[in-house]
Amino acid sequence: MSDAFTQSELEAYLDEALPAAEMARVEKALRADGALAGRLTAIHARRNAGVQSLGEIWRGERLTCATREQLGGYLLRTLPEPLAAYIRFHLEQVGCRSCQANLADLEGQQAESAAAVQSRRQRYFQSSVGRLRPGRPGA
Repeated sequence: MSDAFTQSELEAYLDEALPAAEMARVEKALRADGALAGRLTAIHARRNAGVQSLGEIWRGERLTCATREQLGGYLLRTLPEPLAAYIRFHLEQVGCRSCQANLADLEGQQAESAAAVQSRRQRYFQSSVGRLRPGRPGA
C-alpha cells in the first residue's frame, strides 16, 4: 500500500498543497501503513538536508501564486483580464489553498470595512441630529 501515492503527491501533502479530501486520504493511509510513513519521513529528511528539486523549490516558494495585492485587485475586479483569468484558474482549477485562504481573508476585511463605514456614517448622523437648523450659515 505504500506505493499507493506518488512521490509528488507525498511532497504536495508535506506542502499542504493537496485538496482537503486528498489530504485526508493521505493522512488515513499514513495511519495504517508504516512503509508509507517511512517514505514520507525520507522525503522530509531529504528536504531538511537541503536536497531539493527545481519543482520542490518552485512549489515551496509558491512561485505560481498571486501576490496579496494581485488577489486584492482580483477581488475588486481591477486586474487586466489575462491576469484575472490566470488567478481564477489558479483558485478554481488548481485549488491553491494558500491563495484561497488569502482571498477569503481579503473578502473578510472588505466586509468588515463596509460594516465599519456604515457604522461610522450612522454615528455621524446621530451626532448631528438637532444641531443643524434651517437658515443657519453652512446648514
